[in-house]
Amino acid sequence: MDTIILLGAPGAGKGTLAEGVRAATDFIHVSTGDMLRAAIKAGTSTGLEAKAFMEKGELVPDEVILRIVRERLAQGKATDRYMFDGFPRTLEQARGLDETLAELNGRVNQVFLLEVPTPVIVSRLSGRRICKSCGAVYHVTNIPSKVEGVCDQCGGPLYQRPDDSEETVLNRLEVYQRQTASLIDFYETKGVLVRINAGTTPRDATAELLSKLA
Repeated sequence: MDTIILLGAPGAGKGTLAEGVRAATDFIHVSTGDMLRAAIKAGTSTGLEAKAFMEKGELVPDEVILRIVRERLAQGKATDRYMFDGFPRTLEQARGLDETLAELNGRVNQVFLLEVPTPVIVSRLSGRRICKSCGAVYHVTNIPSKVEGVCDQCGGPLYQRPDDSEETVLNRLEVYQRQTASLIDFYETKGVLVRINAGTTPRDATAELLSKLA
C-alpha cells in the first residue's frame, strides 16, 4: 500500500497538483475533508463523533481523524496506492498514519513539500473573488471577470472573502509554518521529503512532481 503526501501552505496548489497526479497515475486521491463528509453521510460511529465536534465549532481531534483514515484505508485493496492532500497536519497525525499503514503492510513512500514564496501565495489568495449569487470563482489577475466586480456567468456581484484578505492570509501562513515545522523535520529525518517549486505554473509544478515520483 504505497502512499504519497502533498504538503504545502494554503494557496500552494495542493488540490491542483493532486488532480494532475491523479490524472497521470493510478494513485487514489483522498483528503480528510472528503473522508469526514463520507463518514458523516454514511452515519458511521466515527463519522457521528466527528460531526458532534464540528457542530460545536471545534476541531476534530487527531484520534478521531486517524480512525476515519484507518477505516477508509481498510476499505481498499492491499495493492491500492494513496495520495493524501493536506494530511497529516500534525506530528501526532503523522505518527498515527505510520502506525496505521504498518498494520496494513504499507508505508509513506514520499512527502512532496510544495514550496511557494510568501508574496506569490498572498497574491494568489488575496486576488480571489467569489460571486455572491452563483459562487463562481475568479482572480483579479489570473482569471479576471470581463467586467470588474461582475460575474460573467450570472451578472452577480463579486466579493473578497474575509479569509482572503492580505492580513488574514499572512496570519494563516504564520499558523501553517508553526504547525508544520516539526512535520517537515519529521519527514526530512526519515529521508522521504521531496521539495517541489510550486511557485511556477501548475503545469510546470506538476511535471516536476511527476519527474520526482519514485
